[in-house]
Amino acid sequence: MNYISIRQASEIWGISSRRVQVLCTEGRIPGVTRLGKSWAIPSHAKKPADARIKSGKYITTD
Repeated sequence: MNYISIRQASEIWGISSRRVQVLCTEGRIPGVTRLGKSWAIPSHAKKPADARIKSGKYITTD
């Protein structure tokens, strides 16, 4: 399996490298693995959907 770095993923997906790090930490990229201090992202991985709040309203799930 081929892997790409955080920097390569950020360039492909058009988002910051810090945002890719957060997505890796949250486990939102399928197949991502941790190699020491760096992340290995599968080259076929798709950009996850943005799950941040867009409406300006917080929705409770109680």
